[in-house]
Amino acid sequence: MTQTAAPATSPDRLRVDARSWPDIATVPHSPLRGRVARLLLKRAARRLGVRVELPGGELLADAPAAAQILRLHDPESFYRRVGADGLIGFGESYQAGEWDTPDLVGVLTVLARDLPALVPARLQWLRRWYAARQPPEQQGTPENVRRNIAAHYDLSNDLFALFLDPTMTYSAAVFSTGEDGAPIASPGLLEAAQRRKIDRLLDLAQVRGGSRVLEIGTGWGELALRAAARGARVVTLTLSTEQQALAERRIAAAGYGDRVEVRLCDYRSATGEYDAVLSVEMVEAVGRDHWPDYFRVLDRLLAPGGRIALQAITMPHQRMLASARTFTWIQKYIFPGGLLPSLQAVEETVSEHTTLELTWRQSFGPHYAETLRLWRERFTSRARAVEDLGFDPVFRRMWTLYLGYSEAGFRSGYLDVQHLLLTRRGDPR
Repeated sequence: MTQTAAPATSPDRLRVDARSWPDIATVPHSPLRGRVARLLLKRAARRLGVRVELPGGELLADAPAAAQILRLHDPESFYRRVGADGLIGFGESYQAGEWDTPDLVGVLTVLARDLPALVPARLQWLRRWYAARQPPEQQGTPENVRRNIAAHYDLSNDLFALFLDPTMTYSAAVFSTGEDGAPIASPGLLEAAQRRKIDRLLDLAQVRGGSRVLEIGTGWGELALRAAARGARVVTLTLSTEQQALAERRIAAAGYGDRVEVRLCDYRSATGEYDAVLSVEMVEAVGRDHWPDYFRVLDRLLAPGGRIALQAITMPHQRMLASARTFTWIQKYIFPGGLLPSLQAVEETVSEHTTLELTWRQSFGPHYAETLRLWRERFTSRARAVEDLGFDPVFRRMWTLYLGYSEAGFRSGYLDVQHLLLTRRGDPR
């Protein structure tokens, strides 16, 4: 497919570095597909009640005055990108500044909640035939996974510190709740909410003084720190050199260097026997073909009578099956090689490939929506600091879209997050 240079028509007149962003700097030359995309957008706008505004204020289709607004600054480029590359093109068009909205999460929530309904459930399987396929270099082999992890987590510790709380915890928090059960979230409550989440996982795994603990996926070390504070001895695994360095500094500063070992190690190479195995939002990066390997490793490393506590982002099973072999904007730009499992997929994999069983679970998706809101608000409010770290406007728009897209997934119910307890079949609970 031929490409044409992207016109500088965004509201911010983005200057796109073609060496860094080749697919953002060019627009697919796909006029026919662009016309089809325009017709589909017009139909979707009517069905979903989204107000699609064209340059000059004209509407693509009639919509209620109070509807969510999608404002196209460069309609032709938007249509061509979406027509050629679907949702990848939709995201790339936002990165290029070709569309915007006063309420990013509001628009994305409508799309996440209602857009799939425009395709009948019986036809969802057709997605595998027209959607882009995940490239082989992203699949979760030992050779690829280190590169996949580095692409996200080795960006810059300073970047993550700009929007995370002081615990440097990059996963869903657990807030206290009001009488209606809704999370009570504000910037000042995030640090405590992250520690509450970690403590719940440690309690679930029954981590105490003398426990032998394995953590798969170190992050920046907060879970290992809190386990060590209980008197446990911890081995924690990461593939990110940036995370390893900062986690080791934090652990040493807290005085737990003699209780915690941070290993740069693929989970498949882990050795030992542990009373508690914990992993927070790690299974999402494993890849569907390697889920059996992942859970067999957990099974192999667990001591008799031990407990496994996981935190996992999940999606509905039918949507997982429809997207399992496709290539998404998130995979291309944010998390190479990842796939969110369904709860059914976790249960089936554990049952078929291990001696483990799922004995308890708890979902808390609304808490992740609030966690992401706080991250997004802090990230966007620190745009100058992000720029000072060397990240250009295309990156900042990409990261804003990623955080907003993820938040919308939880607000719409398309995504959920679970605490899961696995024990060995036959062991006392």
